[in-house]
Formats: sequence, C-alpha cells, structure tokens
Amino acid sequence: MRLLWLFLGLAVLFLIPFFLWGDALEATFSHAGITAWLGAYGRWAWAAALALLVGDLLLPIPASVVMTALGLLYGPVAGGLISAAGSFLAGSVAYGLCRGLGRGAARRLLGEADLARGERLFERVGGWLVVASRWLPVLPEVIACLAGLTRMPAGRFHLALACGAVPVGFTFAALGYAGADRPVLALVLSALVPPLLWLVVRPFIWDHSPEG
Repeated sequence: MRLLWLFLGLAVLFLIPFFLWGDALEATFSHAGITAWLGAYGRWAWAAALALLVGDLLLPIPASVVMTALGLLYGPVAGGLISAAGSFLAGSVAYGLCRGLGRGAARRLLGEADLARGERLFERVGGWLVVASRWLPVLPEVIACLAGLTRMPAGRFHLALACGAVPVGFTFAALGYAGADRPVLALVLSALVPPLLWLVVRPFIWDHSPEG
C-alpha cells in the first residue's frame, strides 16, 4: 500500500508546479516559445535544451515540444541525438538521486514489506515500466525514481531507458524537422517502437546486465 501511495505522491509532486503556474508555463513552453528561447542561445542551444529536458524533473516542461524544437533547429539526426541524450540524462539523474538515498531511506519510506514488493515488481517488469513510461507525461520521472528507490539493477535500468529514450527522441525530432503537426502519429510511433526495441534487446541482456 505504501508503494502505491508513494507512486501517487510523486505524481502529485511533479504536477504541483503545473497547478501553481500552469498558464505562465504553457505560454513559456509553447512550441514557438521554446523554439525562440533555444534559438536565442545560438550555438549553445543544444545545452539549453538538455537543461530543459533534465529540468522536467522539477517543472512540467513538455519534453515532446523541446524535442520537436530540436528537430527544427538541428534536423532529424542531430536533433534526435540531442533529444535522446536529454531524455536519457533526465531518467539517469532521477534514478541516481533516488538510488543514492540508500536502502535504509527506502525502507523508512515504504516499509519492509512494500519495499520487498517493489523490488520484486521491478525485478519482473521494471524494464517494461521504464520503456513504456518514456512516452507518457509525468510517469517517466515517477518510474525512474521508483526504479532507483527499489534498486533496480543499474545496467538493466539504463538499457531499458535507452530503449525508450532513443526512439522517442528521434520520433519527435523528425516531426519537428518536417514541420508536421501530427500528434497522433507521434503518439503511435513513440508508444510502439520502445517496447518493440526492448523486446528484441531484453533476452540478450537479462542475465548479463550488471547489478550495479
């Protein structure tokens, strides 16, 4: 039960800035707003974009909009690489911060029984949760935090994270480059490609990924 409450609590925590500053954030982080903001950084626009994607841990920054802006500014290949790197970095930071709390803190937050349940859950389906969460709002941060808290093996987490982050990053960058406003296509591609990639990769790494 504590695991469920922690999941909901993290989701609410990540949504609080939206409820407090939703209108201002929506205006600032619109597609035109982000594109102009990144463009103002010139050759350092990629670094500003990485900061925005990692900043999504604290603010409800629409990562998909940042990625489409990167596609517009850098093209589908370079924009896709930067987008994928930003998504991967954001997940790694969330995982690392929560894992760094240690098992003692996790036990105090969840209790011994729920911590054991969480560890079993992420042992069985953690990879699928990490992969699938990358194309949804709020969930990427929540799942990455829970993966760290339950000490999901670092190698397995980062491989699953890459399987989710890379297709999503390239999909939205390609849409931004094409100037296409096709959210349904983006949703379908970014939802289907990561699980398929994980399905292919998982058998090769399950028994060999470092426990971390």
